[in-house]
Amino acid sequence: MESASSGILRTKSEQIETASVKQSLSRTASAETISVADTNGGLSRKSSFGKIGSPGRRVGNHTRRSRSGQLKLELDEVSSSAALSRASSAGLGFSFSFTGFTPPEDIIANLKKSFSDDDNAVDLESGGERRRKRMTTEPTLPIYLKFTGVKYKVITKGVTSTSEKEIIQGITGSASPGEVLALMGPSGSGKTTLLSLLGRRISGEISEGSITYNDEPYSKSLNRRIGFVTQDDVLFPHLTVKETLTYAALLRLPKTMTKQQKKERALDVIFELGLERCQETMIGGAFVRGVSGGERKRVCIGNEILINPSLLFLDEPTSGLDSTTALRIVEMLHGIAEDGKTVVTTIHQPSSRLFHNFDKLILLGKGSLLYYGKASEAMPYFSSIGCNPLIAMNPAEFLLDLANGNMNDVSMPSELDDKVQLENLGGDARTDRPSPKDIHEYLVEAYETRVADQEKKKLLLPIPINEDLKAKMSSQKREWGANWWQQFSILFRRGFKERQHDYLSWMRITQVIATAIILGLLWWHSDSSTPKGLQDQAGLLFFVPVFWGFFPVFTAIFTFPQERAMLNKERAVDMYKLSAYFMARTTSDLPLDLILPTLFLLIVYFMAGLRPSPAPFFLTMLAVFLNIIAAEGVGLAIGATLMDFKKGTTLASVTIMTFMLAGGLFVKRVPVFISWIRYVSFNYHTYRLLLKVQYGHIPTSVNFVNMGGGVREVLALIAMGLGYRLLAYFSLRMKMHVGA
Repeated sequence: MESASSGILRTKSEQIETASVKQSLSRTASAETISVADTNGGLSRKSSFGKIGSPGRRVGNHTRRSRSGQLKLELDEVSSSAALSRASSAGLGFSFSFTGFTPPEDIIANLKKSFSDDDNAVDLESGGERRRKRMTTEPTLPIYLKFTGVKYKVITKGVTSTSEKEIIQGITGSASPGEVLALMGPSGSGKTTLLSLLGRRISGEISEGSITYNDEPYSKSLNRRIGFVTQDDVLFPHLTVKETLTYAALLRLPKTMTKQQKKERALDVIFELGLERCQETMIGGAFVRGVSGGERKRVCIGNEILINPSLLFLDEPTSGLDSTTALRIVEMLHGIAEDGKTVVTTIHQPSSRLFHNFDKLILLGKGSLLYYGKASEAMPYFSSIGCNPLIAMNPAEFLLDLANGNMNDVSMPSELDDKVQLENLGGDARTDRPSPKDIHEYLVEAYETRVADQEKKKLLLPIPINEDLKAKMSSQKREWGANWWQQFSILFRRGFKERQHDYLSWMRITQVIATAIILGLLWWHSDSSTPKGLQDQAGLLFFVPVFWGFFPVFTAIFTFPQERAMLNKERAVDMYKLSAYFMARTTSDLPLDLILPTLFLLIVYFMAGLRPSPAPFFLTMLAVFLNIIAAEGVGLAIGATLMDFKKGTTLASVTIMTFMLAGGLFVKRVPVFISWIRYVSFNYHTYRLLLKVQYGHIPTSVNFVNMGGGVREVLALIAMGLGYRLLAYFSLRMKMHVGA
């Protein structure tokens, strides 16, 4: 019995051992499968912009990638025959290696071909959607960024005096291809200002120091090699993710690429950033629901990496995001840097995981440099000057406390302690802690004496780049991704898609229909055969150009002030010419301008009993349309000149009121010294046209001098529509400080 029982036990133990061996073999085969799949590009989608795979998984961590891939494969094996086939092929290869038998190379090639992931390329993270193939791009031109002694001052002009405030005080540092440089510091320390100086987004102020790109000064050719992601997400709210990136690709990518290739690049970036699930969703904004904050930030980054930039600047890309999403953004930036790009980003208060993902760090405090070097060496440096955390804390929190002059839970250096004791001896008040000013001065002095000279010497070393690449940086020629007509057509389509939602909103349609019905009821079947009825109809004909003067003017005023941030952002990278933008912006509204006036006149014209013939109706519509064009020109000119909502609406109210009073209905005899206003008033010319259309001549009862055929009024309205737009264009050029 004992032998039998021991035999049974041995049998069970052998079964357990066999099962464990099989399980280990299965795990090894699964890992082998992941390795094969990674070799063939099967489980993670790689694109031409870097080895990113997907946001949230950093390339280079083989163990983590294998485990996540193994878990996905084991879950997928339940229902996926393709996964079973891949596992079988990997297991076969493992059994060959396990037994020591090496099959011929042609057999291995045939097996790989039979079970290749290219035939069943599926992106597991996109819900089983078919993965896009890798797209080839031109190599990235490496850019070594160096900046020495950068200073920046802001001049504040008062009524009686002028003051200067120094924002940046002699910052020195560098960033090389493949590195992520983080600019960290408390609010108001000058992070965004320094980033804007390095990215050439600030001009017209006093700045000192040297900023070089491959040891060459800034040139216009760099505009197409630098990407700049602002802190605020400047995007059109009514465009989808796909439309936003597609229009940017059509405008920014070089002329050597075809239209289809540019669209493919946009789709490639969408998959690169993990935006495939929301590509048909509107961006959204304050009043429009759209994508999440993290997705919106990735769209902004996608706008910049479209052009395969050599140098990428980002202003607080993790603001407002949770720690996990922020980590994915930073890991994505690492993937971009690993492809040979230089990445510089500001960061406010990163988590410990984010902090350890940075290659280099610049710590700013009140505009001064407190530390520059490797992020991993920041804590040892501050420990060397006597600043050690007394409790376990996030390194970023520790550094920000020091930059703010807060030494709670931080050991006090002996120099600072001695200074506090001296101050206690010389004054009445006693304190145990140094002041924030003393801490700041100590940190600045410690960096200047210990590290600054060594770092400045490193910047004097020549960069490892040949002269041909340097020559490309010194070119002053501006490069455009599309010719003028292509820019106009693309911007026209983009503007039409964006503004159709505002023009055809239910609120605006309801406003127009309600006003038309009220006018129709008030002038219901009016009779122009009597002098009193004629006066009533003349009042209606005067109100129509007044209504369609206020409406377009106050809509057009907001055009350029509302799009100023977008215009500055896109013009800074030479996305299009200002003239192409202006023409597209002012003409894309014209098709929409026909819809609501037509709807308005269809209601008012027949309810009020005006001449029921086709010719008068269409001539009335033409007169109203010319009135709208002229009124929009006035609004565009006011908005482009002032670039301010409140000032623009105030000036527009006064201008339209003056045009209306001088239009001929309220005042019959205008004094000579002010009578010229009527000739620049679109109300005056439109009113005369409508009277001519309805009555054939100007009735004596309305006290207008007969105007003949009305050609002069038509020409006057056309001239005003063009003249006011020219004024708006030149005002916009002056505001932008750039040429067309």
